[in-house]
Amino acid sequence: MKRLALSLVGAAAILAGCGANTDELTQWMDEQKREVKPSVEPIVAPKKFVPQPYASISGIEPFSSQKIGSGTRIDGGQTNAMLAAQLRRRKEPLEAYPLDAMKMVGTVTRQGSPHALIEVDKLLHYVKAGEYIGQNYGQITKIGETELSLRELVQDAAGEWIERTTTLQLQEKAR
Repeated sequence: MKRLALSLVGAAAILAGCGANTDELTQWMDEQKREVKPSVEPIVAPKKFVPQPYASISGIEPFSSQKIGSGTRIDGGQTNAMLAAQLRRRKEPLEAYPLDAMKMVGTVTRQGSPHALIEVDKLLHYVKAGEYIGQNYGQITKIGETELSLRELVQDAAGEWIERTTTLQLQEKAR
């Protein structure tokens, strides 16, 4: 009983302290409200959008099948022979990777002929003209100091095989 009585007396004392005079606190809050002035900068008005007319209206439409098939068409007999030759030969290691997974990181001259350094999966590969890379039967035709050119066999939107020239640009590492 004594413990309960002491607990009630303690709780009453704490509650009495909460109801103390708050005039001083109210006065300080009023002073702070008068002294502090918020400084909010106005929002800048948005710029007016000015539409531009399409300037290449006389060219090829961007989504037409002519745009997709921008390679050199091959006649049916020659296509079958080229494709059959590609399917008969043994695949080279870099033909397992798409071109967008490869980075040309440099060139080297070995025994008088230019070689390119290709990085794939953090491994460096030496390639030379005549070798195959990429998944579209890409054969390297030329190696320059800043780019590597290759000829690919791809199917266009109509399903016909075409030759396409592609380049792989030299890429410098980000520091």
